[in-house]
Amino acid sequence: MLVISFRRFATHGLIQCNFALRLSKRQLNIRTFANHLSSSKKENKLRKTVIGQILLLSVMTTLSSCKGQLQKGEADTHPSITHSGKTISKLDKAIWSIYQDKKGHYWFGSNGKGVFKYDGKNLVQFTGTNGLAGNQIRGIQGDNSGNIYFDTPDGISKYDGHTFTTLKPIYSAQNKWKLLPDDLWFKGSGNPNGVYRLTGDSLFYLEFPEQDLEAAFGIKFDARQYSPYGVYGIYKDKKGNLWFGTLSAGVYRYDGDSFFWIAEKELTVLDDGRVPGVRSIIEDKDGNFWLSNTINRYRIDAAENGKIGYQKLPGIDQSTIQPKMNLPYFMSAVTDDNNADLWLLTYSEGIWRYDGKNVFHYPIKDGETDVLLYAMYKDNQGAIWLGTHNAGVYKFNGENFEKVEL
Repeated sequence: MLVISFRRFATHGLIQCNFALRLSKRQLNIRTFANHLSSSKKENKLRKTVIGQILLLSVMTTLSSCKGQLQKGEADTHPSITHSGKTISKLDKAIWSIYQDKKGHYWFGSNGKGVFKYDGKNLVQFTGTNGLAGNQIRGIQGDNSGNIYFDTPDGISKYDGHTFTTLKPIYSAQNKWKLLPDDLWFKGSGNPNGVYRLTGDSLFYLEFPEQDLEAAFGIKFDARQYSPYGVYGIYKDKKGNLWFGTLSAGVYRYDGDSFFWIAEKELTVLDDGRVPGVRSIIEDKDGNFWLSNTINRYRIDAAENGKIGYQKLPGIDQSTIQPKMNLPYFMSAVTDDNNADLWLLTYSEGIWRYDGKNVFHYPIKDGETDVLLYAMYKDNQGAIWLGTHNAGVYKFNGENFEKVEL
């Protein structure tokens, strides 16, 4: 029997194709994904809904990813489609990515209903019918020319203000890595051993250098039906280095010339079998790095011989937190513009702010219902937004987070 443990963690489709193809032949045992929710009737109903949606998402996302995202040869694009989108009155409840473009317009990526654009007056929905590669939006970013890019399990779409075009990746046999200031990087889905790099009009697929994971973590990864190298988080630090958080292969840091690998137990499969994944990486005001957990922080050191190393330092002292964090992992993070405090988003335990000494908790509610959180975003004005799994979007008003009705 194949057992998948989704306990306390939401998936975003980074499961290998050969794993998805076996789902129809093996029984899935979803073990206590929602065991941290309360036992009220209302929340029990929510728990069942979330589990069902995530199981369906995992299967459909991965199967769609196996259609052949990688192509060898010249840079190319799929045919574009020109449509104006559909004006609607209400934002979807499941918002997993947020972005503000250079014109000040907001884009909200949903988990299955495409992307929503808000220009301050009108809310417009774009889906696959309008040219999007897929309707599950895993990331949104823009280039210096004002083009918007959407990361989906079915490919990466470019929007130039008029049309959507799906980019076709180039597979490089030489696996040549480069790092240029204007490059954009994408996680993708269904290609779990690397990432996508967009430079100019060319999209390249690049694989990570493989490591001896069994020696580093003491786990037999070859017996698992998914790749440990699946990318869950991408972050560019203050010096321009790129950080890649993986499913269970730790963290890679790339400086344009070489890779530095961090392999620690809290960055892979946990002792109880859970696989949180390194979903978020953030640099604090002291130059330390937080790798999707509050257990430790890391300081990068350069030795006299030029070799990179790191110090593993204590994170947040859990004994000082009231209420306590049941699970010391976060899914998304930003630093604010006022004091560079850390803002950490957890799936079911709200938001935590850390100023370097003290921790402040912001529970997120929709009426009496606990909100399940997924993404945090700081806009061009420094305002902090939240994307949720079941309640749309929230915005910080200076004292707490309030629901935004567009």
